[in-house]
Amino acid sequence: MAHGADSLKSILFALAANFAIFLAKLAAALFTGSGAMLAEAVHSLADTGNQGLLLLGIRQAKRPPSFDYPLGHGKEIYFWSFIVALILFSMGGLFSIYEGYHKLHDPEPLKAPFVALAVLLFSLAAESMSLWGCVREVNKERGGRSFVRWFRETRNSALLVVFGEDIAALLGLAFAAAAVLLTIVTGNPFYDALGSIVIGVLLVTVALFIGLETKSLLVGQGVDPATKQAMADLLSGRPEVERVLNLLTLQLGEDVMVAVKARMRPAGSEQQLIANINACEQALKAAFPQVQFLFFEPDLFD
Repeated sequence: MAHGADSLKSILFALAANFAIFLAKLAAALFTGSGAMLAEAVHSLADTGNQGLLLLGIRQAKRPPSFDYPLGHGKEIYFWSFIVALILFSMGGLFSIYEGYHKLHDPEPLKAPFVALAVLLFSLAAESMSLWGCVREVNKERGGRSFVRWFRETRNSALLVVFGEDIAALLGLAFAAAAVLLTIVTGNPFYDALGSIVIGVLLVTVALFIGLETKSLLVGQGVDPATKQAMADLLSGRPEVERVLNLLTLQLGEDVMVAVKARMRPAGSEQQLIANINACEQALKAAFPQVQFLFFEPDLFD
């Protein structure tokens, strides 16, 4: 996880935006009878709860190592991120699909549809602010990578979840607005129900992508490829190292564990060999401060 990006800021942006949007959408849904609007309200409520779970995950992940957890609790954030994906899939996506299906078979005319449109415009503005805050943090760690590549390679699960939720929210709002507009123009509530189903499919899709990425981190993903290569290059360039035989990494939330096997240059004595290894460890930790656990093994062969 890149230390330049602040996940907490993005979560707080999203929490404030989603709670305000939930209240506005719920009021509009009850007033207008819009199924798409109700689906969006449930989506925003789920997102608000999700931000709370991410905050809990960040707090739990900061607990220090213990006898039972010698590498700390950093991976807690991955567990809670995965739970968020499940909630987005069920409370957000499946409920929206159910609500749309129900409205298709029991259509109800919209009441005060322009109220719904006004709420959607407010929601679009609030979600845009949330996404702006998230993208600002994403840009700190994605470098020259595309957003898609960053999404696949990032080890910052909290930022990944907020980014995915914000994208889904903006697209969902656009679909909801289109559904309400078509219902106004045609007078046919079918489009409102269809909008709810489309929003549900969108949320399920985003939840699956988030779930797959966080599952990889839960199972035991290492650092991103560029960071691992940079670590190997730094060690290979050290005068004490003849060749890096193997380098293993494990992402532990904000922290990283690294295991190195290297063929060292002749040192003349055991004391000097130990000093050379310590120098390599210090250089690696200085260049990559996220490395909290480092194991270095001198060897001749992998």
